[in-house]
Amino acid sequence: MAVPKRKTSPSKRRMRRSHDSLKVSNLSECPNCGELKLSHQICLACGYYGKKEIIKIESDIETEDEE
Repeated sequence: MAVPKRKTSPSKRRMRRSHDSLKVSNLSECPNCGELKLSHQICLACGYYGKKEIIKIESDIETEDEE
C-alpha cells in the first residue's frame, strides 16, 4: 500500500488547494434593458441576446393577453 514518506508542508498543501476557490462570475450590462447578466448569455430580464429577441418573457405575454 502506498504511503507518503514525508509530511506535506503547509505551503505545498496551500499551493495544491489554490485552484479549489470559487470563481467570481463575469457580469455585464444588457445593451437592451441595462440589467446585469452573465457574459455570452441571454438576458433573463428582457430575453434578448445582443440586439435579437431570443425568448419571450412571461410578463410580456401576460400584458399582450390583457389587451
